[in-house]
Amino acid sequence: MKDKPVTNPLADQAGFYREFAPPIALRGHFQCVWINRAAATSGGPVDVVPDGCVDLVWRDERVLVAGPDITVARPVLAAGSIVLGARFRAGAAARWLGLPMSELVGRSVDLADIWSARRLRDVVEPIADTVSTGQRARSLLDGIRALSPPDGSPDPVAERMFAWLGEGLGAAEPVSVLRERLDISERTLLRRSREHFGYGPKMLDRILRFQRFQAMARRSPPMSLAALATEAGFADQAHLNREVQSLCVMSAGAFLRQLSR
Repeated sequence: MKDKPVTNPLADQAGFYREFAPPIALRGHFQCVWINRAAATSGGPVDVVPDGCVDLVWRDERVLVAGPDITVARPVLAAGSIVLGARFRAGAAARWLGLPMSELVGRSVDLADIWSARRLRDVVEPIADTVSTGQRARSLLDGIRALSPPDGSPDPVAERMFAWLGEGLGAAEPVSVLRERLDISERTLLRRSREHFGYGPKMLDRILRFQRFQAMARRSPPMSLAALATEAGFADQAHLNREVQSLCVMSAGAFLRQLSR
């Protein structure tokens, strides 16, 4: 008899989660900053689903880089713990960090393993000295601003790829459409996609289609799975189920039940 897949609470459904616009000085590099406070009465693993993005994360007294995922990530949060994050704009992380995102797929890496610990000392120590969540967030953002490279604007090709695939190209072969719109070779397209997203454009298309499904599923009034599959750009409900199972290790129905908790 097959074991039933393990499912955990979605990270943004477990405790308190909010996203905010980044300070003006960081908007060239980051799309949002966020806070996640685990429930005071319970802790444990939470599910973070793929979104095509890369985040800087303050957790367990460390600054981590949460690389791009191709399936659910399962960090463990202590009861009542606070996690702070800053999400890079599409195409910004590789330039900011100084390495291709293909090296970080499915990984959460201490920023000190990418940069020197000495370079991070002025960021980490002030955060550790704060008391309130607000002070911690301000200190983290001040540190990120101090570390930001002078020329870290997102790669324009990567930005357009993310935006177009996020909207849904409505094509069976998104790579061909991207090549035509961007006027670049398939090899260049693949190289740029791996550099900035960690994987090729077909994988990015799958993840952003799932993200469209998730955004639609959160709206009210609720839609049926068949209607969601059509609206989000899946071939049919069976296709939707296969993709959610692959990306999230749960059925589409189980995912919807998570959102309704």
